[in-house]
Amino acid sequence: MVNTRKTAIVTGASQGIGAGLVEALLKRDYGVVANSRNITKANPFAASANLALVDGDIGDPRTAAKIVDTAVSRFGRIDVLINNAGVFIRKPFTEYTTEDFNTLVSTTLAGFLYVSQLAVKQMLRQKSGSIVNVSTTLVDQPIAGVGAAVQIMLKGALNAVTRALAIEYAKEGIRVNTIAPGVINTPMHKPETHDFLKGLHPVGRIGEVKEVVDAALFLTDATFTSGEILHVDGGAHAGKW
Repeated sequence: MVNTRKTAIVTGASQGIGAGLVEALLKRDYGVVANSRNITKANPFAASANLALVDGDIGDPRTAAKIVDTAVSRFGRIDVLINNAGVFIRKPFTEYTTEDFNTLVSTTLAGFLYVSQLAVKQMLRQKSGSIVNVSTTLVDQPIAGVGAAVQIMLKGALNAVTRALAIEYAKEGIRVNTIAPGVINTPMHKPETHDFLKGLHPVGRIGEVKEVVDAALFLTDATFTSGEILHVDGGAHAGKW
């Protein structure tokens, strides 16, 4: 019998936006493959027959292969890939180290590349699929006093490849979009920083995980939308305020 349940992969899934995405997709009756370095130990999710956990560094091609193999063997297909894994390293440009750069490249670029290549191969067999990347609004609207140039450089690559892949695979039924969040209320940001962070958005507050999750769900459903950079940032990308 053909499996009609949709399947999603979520990277960086153990907390924050990633965990919110997993929970929302499970509520939609998706089969979900969730990945982070130690997700089986951190596992914040209720037991579900529709959930598979895969440990490993997403920048390692072996982890990417295990994630995709798990999705196909367990659920039979891949309908959605959400490249959510990320790290944030904020420093003046001249103070970024080789270690910082390698960490950012591994998670942001290699972490996108390997799993996306394998997922696209499966989506091509299906003639359908949706990829959603998570970037940052800082790519389009850098902020004085928030030094993150190398971070922005690498996240900007995700915005660029989103448009390139949207064109490359448009006729194959595969859509590629990106969410560009502002500051979101996750464990990445300590509560004592929230007052400062609120001022980085014209609406005067930081975002909530649900608001990014809602954007991702919209993009998974929006079958006439591809190559889009969807800002979920309280208006920050619109300009100086």
